[in-house]
This record gives sequence, structure tokens and C-alpha cells, in this order.
Amino acid sequence: MKVDLQTKAATRHRILKVSATLFARLGWDRATTRSIAMSAGIATGTLFNYFPSKEAIAVILISDALAKAKEEFEERRRGEESLEEDLFSYIWTGLRYLQPSKTYLGCALETLLSPLARSSPDHPGELIRTEHLETVERLIAGHHRVRQPLSALIMQLYWTLYLGILAYWATDVSPKQEDTMALLDQSLKLFVASLGEETSPLTENPA
Repeated sequence: MKVDLQTKAATRHRILKVSATLFARLGWDRATTRSIAMSAGIATGTLFNYFPSKEAIAVILISDALAKAKEEFEERRRGEESLEEDLFSYIWTGLRYLQPSKTYLGCALETLLSPLARSSPDHPGELIRTEHLETVERLIAGHHRVRQPLSALIMQLYWTLYLGILAYWATDVSPKQEDTMALLDQSLKLFVASLGEETSPLTENPA
């Protein structure tokens, strides 16, 4: 019997909901595609009709959380913030929305966003990386007159700093993640300083 679109959407939603619960309760390694399928009340083969791997499921969960964080960031933004303030707010809002995933995110990130993995459209974490970097580039362009496209080296520097923040945050036990906030603040100072040769402030008077 042909499955209608509403049933497919409901099944997909159930898979995502069950996966989030199992990832948090069992941990990344112990939450297998088989356990996810069983908890969702479907066959493992059926699960693969929706998601090719548990990594693909995690990408959607993380992407959805970050998309909501981005909406909040855009709504709260006044347009008077410095570049450092904008980047800090954007990243920190994302971390708040990822809080429910914190128990398993550290392990998942080793697979999804490893700095050793080459960027590729087929890589599970490429969606997260691309969407995040596009927003960062837009924020930079909004604060600076870009003399040339930002170099791959500059963006790789940013991505490395961001992954370091994520990894540190995932195991940070300081009150309200204050240590992560301090690390984020210092990291962004270094990154913004590195932009000096490629960009000039919008407030700069033309010669």
C-alpha cells in the first residue's frame, strides 16, 4: 500500500523525536540505527528510507536547533553591534539551543564536524558547516567593506576556532558555562584581528 505524504512526515518526525531521546539517554555510540528503528516502531530497513545513517539524523536535529537559534539571533539584533558582539551573540545563541544535545554532542561532533574531514557535499556535517559559514560571512560583510572575497584560509581559521569552542563547551562544567564564554570572547578577538588585512571598517572614510 502506498504511504501518503502525511504518514511519511509523521514517521520522519517520530524518528527524529525518538533519536533525540535515545542519543541523550544512551549516548552516541550505544544509540544505534536498530535501537532507533525499534523505538520508532518501524523496521530498520524502513528507517533507511528516511535517513541513510544515524549521522544524517543527528545533522537534522542539530541543524533544526541552529536554525531556531539563528531566528532568535536575527530578531534580537539591533544593527548597532560590533562584529565581535554579533559573532558572540550568534554563536552563544546557537549553544543555548544545542543545550539539550550536549550529553552526546561531543561524541557526535567527532564524526560530523571533524576538522580532519575534507569538505564534501556527501559528508554528513557539510550542511551544518555551510549554513554556519554563510551566516558568518554575511555578518562580516555587513560590518566591513570587503576588498576581495574572504580567503579560504581566513574561513578555515574561523571554523577551527568554532569547532574548538564547541568541543570545549561540550565538556564545560563551569557555572553557566562561564569558561566557554571567556574562551569564545578571546577566540573572537583573535579572529576579528585576523581580518585586518582583508577588510576595512564600513565607517572608514574613503581617501
